[in-house]
Amino acid sequence: MRVRALSSTLATAVLTIGLTAAASSAHAARPGPFLDRLNTVSAVASTVPGNGDVNPYGVFTIRESTGELHRGNVLVSNFNDSANLQGLGTTLVQITPDGTTTTFATIDPAHLPGPCPGGVGLTTALTVLPGGWVVVGSLPTADGTSATAQAGCLLVLDKHGTVRETIAGDGINGPWDLTAVSDGGRSELFVTNVLNGTVAGGGAEVDQGTVLRITLCTEGDQPPQRVATTEIGSGFPERTDPAALVVGPTGVGLGSDGTLFVADTVLSRITAIPNALNRRAGAGTGRVVSSGGGLNGPLGMAIAPGGDILTVNGGDGNIVETTPAGRQVAVKQINNEGTPPGAGALFGLAVDLDGDAGYFVNDADNALDVLH
Repeated sequence: MRVRALSSTLATAVLTIGLTAAASSAHAARPGPFLDRLNTVSAVASTVPGNGDVNPYGVFTIRESTGELHRGNVLVSNFNDSANLQGLGTTLVQITPDGTTTTFATIDPAHLPGPCPGGVGLTTALTVLPGGWVVVGSLPTADGTSATAQAGCLLVLDKHGTVRETIAGDGINGPWDLTAVSDGGRSELFVTNVLNGTVAGGGAEVDQGTVLRITLCTEGDQPPQRVATTEIGSGFPERTDPAALVVGPTGVGLGSDGTLFVADTVLSRITAIPNALNRRAGAGTGRVVSSGGGLNGPLGMAIAPGGDILTVNGGDGNIVETTPAGRQVAVKQINNEGTPPGAGALFGLAVDLDGDAGYFVNDADNALDVLH
């Protein structure tokens, strides 16, 4: 466990308002599965920017307009470069609901404001904090292969798309996905890491994947500063993979009671880490919520308006809705391209601001799609 000073009491006090609001929303939500009312998949736009980056991974629905960021638009990160080499994508694109795409940022690995071991390869770890601070994960390679993957970092960009800070070390090792909760100038990031022992394992499964809670504090116009890091999850299976570069714990979602749900991709299950906001000790892989059934290599995760867990499968192009109690209540195929149908097409997932649609990347077509 890695912890730097900040009391759990303060964390509770700071985040009470946000959690109360989330709980009220969950209680007021429509009964029945969220996916029951979503029946149509439509293409929104290509995610390929001017430099040709492909393989979109992260998806985030922007909540406030500030700088170059516009409320209701969707931010997408690209993992591959124009030669389709994994771990070399450097762009973030912003897409409007009606399909207009602009490049929000093109990040130069040679001109970063701090360390990011290995360079830049943007992952599914993507969020926007209050004030327009964009946080995106980097798991870089030198040549698109897992043998050259390095630890990377979290990159912090301002509302105009300029990298202002890097957050590296202290447990960050291949940041693969994240979720965040904020109140005022304080934010808690929950970050999955997939490079602990995987490169050395050479394709063999190793049980060293982690989940970190990283506390950031912001003052004025300065970039948020890391003030604490706590390892709250560990022992998740992970392995390198020639098609996906690496397979390990991916999507994370925070429930209204402070439970963190984790998509355990290798074992096709969802686990839960209780008291994720305040715990000072690790919970291992947590409690198994649901395993198998409709889950087939779950990757991206989002929490539905009623509190259910949404995951998209890397194995078959399906989206699955699971209750916090572990019952799989809905399964829908949202991509059927390739062989087997839908395999390898899905990754990042986000609910729109109105709570009546889900955005997801389509890696088969390098596009952003919507289920509505």
